[in-house]
Amino acid sequence: MQREKFGSRLGFILVSAGCAIGIGNVWKFPYVTGANGGGFFVLFYLLFLVIMGLPVLTMELAVGRASRKSAVLGYKALEKEGSKWHIHGWFAIAGCYLLMMYYTTVSGWMLSYFIKFLIGTFEAPGIDTSAVFGGMLANPKNEMGIFMAITVILGFFVCSFKLQSGLERITKWMMLGLLALILILVVHSMTLENALEGLKFYLMPNKANVQQVGIGKVITAAMNQSFFTLSLGVAAMEIFGSYMSKEKTLATEAAWICGLDTFVAICSGLIIFPACFAFGVQPDAGPSLIFQTLPRVFISMQGGRIWGTLFFLFMTFASFSTVIAVFENIITASTDNFGWSRKKAAIINCIVILIASIPCVLGYNIWSGVHLIGGRDILDSEDFIVSNLLLPIGSLVYLLFCTTKWGWGFDQYLEEANTGTGWKLPRWLRHYFRFVLPILILVILIQGLIG
Repeated sequence: MQREKFGSRLGFILVSAGCAIGIGNVWKFPYVTGANGGGFFVLFYLLFLVIMGLPVLTMELAVGRASRKSAVLGYKALEKEGSKWHIHGWFAIAGCYLLMMYYTTVSGWMLSYFIKFLIGTFEAPGIDTSAVFGGMLANPKNEMGIFMAITVILGFFVCSFKLQSGLERITKWMMLGLLALILILVVHSMTLENALEGLKFYLMPNKANVQQVGIGKVITAAMNQSFFTLSLGVAAMEIFGSYMSKEKTLATEAAWICGLDTFVAICSGLIIFPACFAFGVQPDAGPSLIFQTLPRVFISMQGGRIWGTLFFLFMTFASFSTVIAVFENIITASTDNFGWSRKKAAIINCIVILIASIPCVLGYNIWSGVHLIGGRDILDSEDFIVSNLLLPIGSLVYLLFCTTKWGWGFDQYLEEANTGTGWKLPRWLRHYFRFVLPILILVILIQGLIG
């Protein structure tokens, strides 16, 4: 059967960027920036994105484009006879399942808050935003479970159609809507009183802030954020490589994906930091920033219900674009490996993910006493396995596969990466890819395990 392809280059870029753009950009990036001194963190983040994230992204895309297959069969098509690189493909697919076991719950939180602002929940006199968030977590049956299920069912419904008529068509409009929303929200934040102070903290390198946190911590935090923001290592990007054309070099396309991903991350800070400084809120408030602190900020604004609704619509688009992109990988893995039709794969995997996501929903209420890895709750334990193990190890496997003689080989990778018009990778990068980049990824892996 002929491999499906994207209908346009724009479709490929928006879908791939949609996979990368998610909660890590619009939730984690701003508060990690706030906690790590602002401007200097942003500079280090951009540096590591170029020297780490972008190269590994080209490798994952190269495996997909050269093989025209999903993770397991992609390795099998390119590996040397008798080698076992394809075993990692199964771990990559398992990582996608595990990621969706908790990501769909958090995506459901975004949808819940969008509806709350839309219907005016936060306009009630004396509303306590912390109590609203706590009430949502305590209600698995009538709130968290419902919004998780809506996310899962809607996501697999979109992916049950062909690539162009399902994932590409929906993601293209959703991403264009996301970009329009973020620009509207940025312009609004810039008009707030004291917004300039927020911008200075966010974008102006400040020695005092860095000294307070520690330069080593700032660098390692930037390295981690730049690496994890692209969701590399679990074949979530490889699948889109299998659908893309050979008109442009992979470095060119990867740069576009990284650029859009970074644009959304930086703009999220341009929304959040001016608002925080305008209303006297700590910018390093941590994960509670989105669900407890920002709703208080919107309540204080003129027209806050409208701005809160738009913000959480933007957050819903950002998280849902990742959900359907990873669902596409799961579905295609099923059709490639088991010969199922797309609709059969969508139905079976929808049921599997719905059931597998229940522990995360219950982890904040009925099973709140369950603590797994290092005393973490269910969501954090699942995230630990994906973020601290599967992503860095998977990225290291792709790197070694593409650069060593035991894998696909550097010459074959470079030929695939440089096919097409655009920015071509120079051959001298071979030594950096083989000897320096693996050490940087190992540093991230060890940090994640020790931390």
